[in-house]
Amino acid sequence: MNYIEEAKKREPSLLQNLKELVAIPSILDPSTASEKAPFGQPIRQALDWMLKRAQDDGFKVIDVDGYAGAIIYGDHPETVSMLAHLDVVPVGEGWTKDPFGCDIQDGYIFGRGVGDDKGPCIAAYEALKMIRDSKLTLQRNIMLIVGCDEESGMSCIEYFAEHGPKSDFGFVPDASFPVVYGEKDICVGKISGRINSVITSFTAGNRPNVVIGKAVASVAGEAKQALFNFYLASQHLTGSMVSDGKQTIYTVHGKNAHASTPELGVNAANHLLAFIGAAYDDDFALQAHQLFNDYYGSGLGIRFNGAYMGPLTMNLGIVTITDNEADLTIDIRYPSDYPTETLLANIRKNLEASQTNLSLTHSEISPGLFVKPDSFLVTSLMEAYQEITKDTFTPAMTMGGGTYARHYPNHVAFGMEFPTRSVPSFVGGFHELDEGVAIENLVDACAIYANALVKLAK
Repeated sequence: MNYIEEAKKREPSLLQNLKELVAIPSILDPSTASEKAPFGQPIRQALDWMLKRAQDDGFKVIDVDGYAGAIIYGDHPETVSMLAHLDVVPVGEGWTKDPFGCDIQDGYIFGRGVGDDKGPCIAAYEALKMIRDSKLTLQRNIMLIVGCDEESGMSCIEYFAEHGPKSDFGFVPDASFPVVYGEKDICVGKISGRINSVITSFTAGNRPNVVIGKAVASVAGEAKQALFNFYLASQHLTGSMVSDGKQTIYTVHGKNAHASTPELGVNAANHLLAFIGAAYDDDFALQAHQLFNDYYGSGLGIRFNGAYMGPLTMNLGIVTITDNEADLTIDIRYPSDYPTETLLANIRKNLEASQTNLSLTHSEISPGLFVKPDSFLVTSLMEAYQEITKDTFTPAMTMGGGTYARHYPNHVAFGMEFPTRSVPSFVGGFHELDEGVAIENLVDACAIYANALVKLAK
């Protein structure tokens, strides 16, 4: 079978399905949660759409209590699976495209989730249809698992692993090609304390795994218009200021990015803390900026470079200050050779030394992933990628991002970002404004996934 030719034939179906799925704003909504919609009605709607589409196409489907769904082809003792997710992060402000409209420009399709992870999910689904329609003889089932809580805890895949159909091995289309065989450990830390500051309120961020794109703070005291204008200009930022003579509200705009690559974003909260600290000679703001500004974690004394996974990264993802009570959330991606106990001890030590009165009040650890690069799974996926793309130079890799693979045995991340293909500046990445992917990439990913599934299931 010529996988590329078959995938190109399916481009209209792929784009139409993606458009319908992206139109559903499947963002976590606890206010509408129920027994069969544990993450809220918008995500439940996306799950219903995906399962109905698969059922209408003739596949067996299973709804695992609204946590996740399964689309199954075959009736064999063993199963190969693909794990994708239907939930997306909040849209944020500043889009130039309709975040739920799937606008197309210059060969790119735009919308929240087209890259993370609805586009890869639909590419994987079209690959499954391609294999079913080819009537190839397989020795293993193929199952597409669609989860509903990847962006805010991954409890969905843990629930599915306990209550859903079992899988022997497979991949997660939620990262980069050619293959990601290792993922860093993740620590989400809650930091709180009663502070002494000119800041009367501070609101920034809503997810720890997103670089803060907008921060708003109210400060007691006269406005510092000239200093604020100078700071914005010197840092190439935009913002605004409103004052009534007693309180001044400052707004700073940064740039969203995924927490695994904070260097690609501009953290608005860190910049606003820096400005307030300098303009108002505020000790708390100055020290908070020093603690959290470096995305390698130097301020917290946790800078580390792993032997195989590269440097630790840190993102200040949420900041809330009200009535002198501060609550901050950080997202740390760290190599497997950095002991968690040492990480937490260094954070506590440096917070105490800062005299901000902040302390680490809670931490959640997501253990990383490591699958041997010479395993059948990894080598088969490498072959599938290389045969379609002819890219025989890019090696298998490790990364700071966290996928379902770390919660599901014998799975690795596999696409669908292409390492050898550049992206124009008007196209946003994962968790960014104007998130977009090349239509060519969707089609090629579909071909690669079909090739990989045949190798794994045959």
